[in-house]
Amino acid sequence: MGIERTEFSSGLRVVTERMPGVRSVSLGFWVLAGSRDEPPVISGSSHFLEHLLFKGTKTRSAREIAEDFDAVGGDVNAFTSKEYTCYYARILDGDLEMAVDHLSDMFQDSVLRSADLDAERQVILEEINMHEDSPEEVVHDLFTEALWPNHPLGRPVLGTAETIRAATRDKVHRFYRKHYVPAGLVVAAAGNLRHEALLDMLRSRMDTGRMVRSGEPQGWNLRASETAPESSAKPLVKRRKTEQAHICLGTNGLARSDPDRFPFLIVNGALGTGMSSRLFQEIREKRGLVYSVYSYHSQYTEAGLFSCYAGTTPARAQEVIGLLRRELDDVAEGGLTAEEFDRAKGHVKGSMVLSLEDPGSRMSRIGKSEIAHGEILTVNQSLKRVEDVSLEDARRVAKRVLSQPMTLTVLGPFAQRDLAGVMA
Repeated sequence: MGIERTEFSSGLRVVTERMPGVRSVSLGFWVLAGSRDEPPVISGSSHFLEHLLFKGTKTRSAREIAEDFDAVGGDVNAFTSKEYTCYYARILDGDLEMAVDHLSDMFQDSVLRSADLDAERQVILEEINMHEDSPEEVVHDLFTEALWPNHPLGRPVLGTAETIRAATRDKVHRFYRKHYVPAGLVVAAAGNLRHEALLDMLRSRMDTGRMVRSGEPQGWNLRASETAPESSAKPLVKRRKTEQAHICLGTNGLARSDPDRFPFLIVNGALGTGMSSRLFQEIREKRGLVYSVYSYHSQYTEAGLFSCYAGTTPARAQEVIGLLRRELDDVAEGGLTAEEFDRAKGHVKGSMVLSLEDPGSRMSRIGKSEIAHGEILTVNQSLKRVEDVSLEDARRVAKRVLSQPMTLTVLGPFAQRDLAGVMA
């Protein structure tokens, strides 16, 4: 309810959700370009480009872009992922046209000056350094690289210090011109706005073409699905002087279009989401071995990634790894109880609704759905798919995912031989 969608012959898609009870609008420009689209030699270009689009256009300087949003109390920012990049703004409803004007200008007419690239290069190198100083974050990149060592999804979004130092204006500009086209763009907005008014704003500022009617050939395509990468199932221990051992244990998950993604959402909830989850109760509450322990499931076009994380005193690392393996094995073999299932299902449904209380989360939901799936499920449709999952469905998909060979990654003050007893 309240969601409207329009597509144009240029391939541009526009999705909105009207929320008349608020006085703000969240606007997002979602670009179908991420780190997986980069050849290894230009790794990090998507994220580099994200920074550069704020450095000025043919008609605006970087300072003017910042001042215009500050002058109305608005926020403007961006993020890059493995499969898309999003530029977003949150403004008062009366300032929507200003935000559309600025983001359209940045999308189409950023100048990408060599001097700006050189200045921003150091900023990104500092961002990489900051990331490297957070071992609880680094271990997830190491795990993904260990899981999929020869696949674009295994590479870090930020790139490496080497590829960022080697980046040139020509390489980044070619990437910009190839991917920043109407056919690769979804404009999403949620809040106090009218769909037709947003269309008019875009028509006057972008190459939209004519409106496409139902049944006509579309000017855009979803990301092509390729062969899913195989899990390496090879352990990795990275030596670093840290106070904790940072542990990731996991395997291939499910692609975002897999019909089993809703049952596995419940399985993941029972395993490692919330304070009543198995991992939290068994490893933190009963034994006090960790402060942080959880599981997560990331989904991509042709593949998914499931992982458990725990941080513990290095002397207890083997014990924690053994407990992670034990719980995963038990759930894989049908150990998920009816009580755990019901509690996890309720948690998933409640979290789904509570996460949509503001325009920003609504905009993210519809924008991500459109650019990734080419369709948008209503909240009620998503809730029904969760409600329709049975305990047997959950046990079946738990076995499907969790019985696969596991990849273990550990970051901490020891060598691989120190963990020989739990590496198999």
